[in-house]
Amino acid sequence: MNKKERHSLILKIIEEHEVSTQEELTDRLNKYGKDISQATISRDIKELNLIKADGKSVKSKYVRFVASEISNKTIDLFKSITRSISSVNNLIVIKTLSGHASAVGSAVDGMAFEQVMGSIAGDDTLLVITKSESDAQMIVKSLRNL
Repeated sequence: MNKKERHSLILKIIEEHEVSTQEELTDRLNKYGKDISQATISRDIKELNLIKADGKSVKSKYVRFVASEISNKTIDLFKSITRSISSVNNLIVIKTLSGHASAVGSAVDGMAFEQVMGSIAGDDTLLVITKSESDAQMIVKSLRNL
């Protein structure tokens, strides 16, 4: 099985099942008759931009993070003007270069995270409010991996 076929199968599996661990994903791939190592699965997860989100029947599950709604230029701008990203409870604090918080806020809004309730921008700080603490952690991880 080549990488493209494996990636397609992984995406199919996480769409049909709430997969919460690399081991579970490996087991499900093996049930399809594909002998894939956990190291390969780990690389695939990174390449496919899979992140953890709240599940319905499990605490967390793999989902695909897609930031295709915003351009590469916007992502590059986000990276160059963002100084730090942290969270506490369901709040995300993004520190930026002076005068750039609203630009970062616009980029985050463009990513259309369904977990975001809203955001407030000052001069060099953006406050993002999410629905839950796990949502905040997922978004922080996603933003750091841009």
